[in-house]
Amino acid sequence: MGYFFITVKKLVLLRLVFFGIVAFWSCNNAETKRAQTIVSGKVEVVADETLLPVMEEQVAVFEHLYDRTNVELTSAQENQIIRKLLNKEVEVAVLTRQLTEQENQFFKARKFTPRVYKFATDAVAVIVNKQVSDSVITLDHLVKIMRGEKSTGSLNQLVFDNPNSSTVRLLKDLAGVDSLPANGVYALKSNLDVLKYVYETPQSIGVVGVSWIVRPDNGTKKYVEGIKVLGVKGREGEPAGGGYYKPSQSNLADSLYALARPVYIINAEPRKSLGMGFAAYLTGESGQRVILKAGLLPDSIPPRELIIRK
Repeated sequence: MGYFFITVKKLVLLRLVFFGIVAFWSCNNAETKRAQTIVSGKVEVVADETLLPVMEEQVAVFEHLYDRTNVELTSAQENQIIRKLLNKEVEVAVLTRQLTEQENQFFKARKFTPRVYKFATDAVAVIVNKQVSDSVITLDHLVKIMRGEKSTGSLNQLVFDNPNSSTVRLLKDLAGVDSLPANGVYALKSNLDVLKYVYETPQSIGVVGVSWIVRPDNGTKKYVEGIKVLGVKGREGEPAGGGYYKPSQSNLADSLYALARPVYIINAEPRKSLGMGFAAYLTGESGQRVILKAGLLPDSIPPRELIIRK
């Protein structure tokens, strides 16, 4: 008889434990489902590597404002990001161009159109070692190097972050070439590598995203202090061709800098989720303030608050 009651007690206990686990799992599962909103949950964002510093700041501020969010930020080269989007490996991306008609066909085949929002204007900075006496350069000079032509002066070695990067694509488009020349142009692995190379090689010209040099962190500060940014003269007949201009926000606003480019967030989520919330943040006042502090041009200038003291 005693053995019977002990067995019954064990069965009751096991059932209680089982239903407790089920209830706990159900609550957690329901909470996870509830958490996937435009202001909570988890999203993976892949950004153009030239924009990584400013996007790291954006994610830090966004997660501080919305503490139930988790933005997993990674960076890659432009071609890699496009491939990830088309293969559905990632749904939210930050690029310096919109999708082409051919790329959009992949989404049209799925009967879906990604949402695209412009939230900034970036500048591609042209840098040299501080020991170099030159302080300006022409776009024509850069184009000649990209075409493999001989150009005057001592600065004839152009260094990029990666052969598949957005900066290479920009200069290739301006030069009207499909590939890099055999001599005079070199591609490394990252923007940080370009900073290091120019720091150590006085005869080189580096091409980097401006956010890498405006607010350098401890890992890049040494190299940024050893380089300088050149003023760039654009093509004749264009606003940027009237003088030599540096990649400042005022020059970007007045279309005076020849190597400016738009920045977009592309949201390919098929549902209303955190990607939409992150895009709204980037285009809103808080996100635009981060853009302003990072040296890029915000798509909408945040209002300034004046405190008048009596």
